[in-house]
Amino acid sequence: MSDASSPERDSPRWRRILRHPLSQLGPGVITGVADDDPSGIATYSQAGAQYGFDMLWTMPLAYPLMSAVQVMCGRLGRVTGKGLSANIKAAFSPGLLRALVLLLLIANMLNIAADVAVMGEAAELVTGISQRWMTLAFVAATLGLQVFVPYHRYVKFLKWLTVSLLAYAGVLFTVHVPWGEVLRHTAWPRFRLDGDAATMVVGVFGTTISPYLFFWQASEEVEELRGAPSLIDAPSDAPAELSRISWDTWSGMAYSDLTAFFIMLATAVTLHAGGVTTIETAAQAASALRPIAGDFAFLLFALGILGVGMIGVPVLAGSAAYAMAEAMEWNGGLERKASDARGFYSVIAVCVLAALVIQFSPINPMRALFWSAVINGVVAVPLMIVLLLLVSRESVMGAFVAPRMIRWLGWGATLLMGAAAVVMIAAMF
Repeated sequence: MSDASSPERDSPRWRRILRHPLSQLGPGVITGVADDDPSGIATYSQAGAQYGFDMLWTMPLAYPLMSAVQVMCGRLGRVTGKGLSANIKAAFSPGLLRALVLLLLIANMLNIAADVAVMGEAAELVTGISQRWMTLAFVAATLGLQVFVPYHRYVKFLKWLTVSLLAYAGVLFTVHVPWGEVLRHTAWPRFRLDGDAATMVVGVFGTTISPYLFFWQASEEVEELRGAPSLIDAPSDAPAELSRISWDTWSGMAYSDLTAFFIMLATAVTLHAGGVTTIETAAQAASALRPIAGDFAFLLFALGILGVGMIGVPVLAGSAAYAMAEAMEWNGGLERKASDARGFYSVIAVCVLAALVIQFSPINPMRALFWSAVINGVVAVPLMIVLLLLVSRESVMGAFVAPRMIRWLGWGATLLMGAAAVVMIAAMF
């Protein structure tokens, strides 16, 4: 494969990456920001409020694991020109794919329900407008953008929204942070590993490494092709493209991981220090910040929820649509018009509207989030095993099987998530 082994720096696109690294950020950074969706913010806030600095260690550990998994997803999509669902269908039993996609659809609907509920609550805190009206507005906005705006335009909007995560770093400038103590507790945490602590660790890792992100990033790499050949068909493009995926994904996951760390830290130095140790939603965390850290910290936290929610909800709905469309062999993709991909956009609409229905039903959205976490914990492990098998096969990846270090990290993440799922299920019973 002489084309694939050509020097990376000879590629014009590689030179563009070196000159303009930020311009190359795309699926990886959007995936990273979507990982810190409103329900994720609630989990990180509870970790900081309940345990102070003693859950900060989870983020340095999670970073290489989450990055490796997402790099594998990005490589799979770009190398094969097919999303994760289509690759599973080609290599494994149809029954396995149907089970994974069904569980993904249910989990994503419940997760969207929790996210839009938190967004509505946060918007009410900021504007004073009723939570239900604000929830309706967010649902209409996210659904309208996905259905009526072509992907190449819509993705620019998503990239700008990634800036909203900086709000959580901004909160730290409004409060005193004892950095020496933070570093000591991050390196050497002090807590008793009882059922509550184990459940919190499970929640943090389950929020950080989520199945919907796997489907999304693989499919977005296919979207980015825009008619160009896959790397299997154009191996000379591989050095620049694989370098771009690596840069994009490791950068995006670093942004996500640091933000989660900042959220835990911000709630630890404010809520935990102020005696507030129980947080059920991200909006409650924002509200609790106001009397302790002031109006500006509250506003930054609340606006961050809204910004990441506008990314998280489309990613949740879009990942379900990609998975379903590939499984059913429908036309799919955010670049297509709705009239050309009715099944694909129907899945998006059903996911978002079902989440809206939950808001007006007796179902508690936060209880829905709990069951979403349970389902994701069950789905993640077999899905990660399948992903690792796919990116390790020359019959799938040709000369571009995932590097050994990436695969080792992927197996490490799988073992961690497997242990987390066992602990979570044991805690339930």
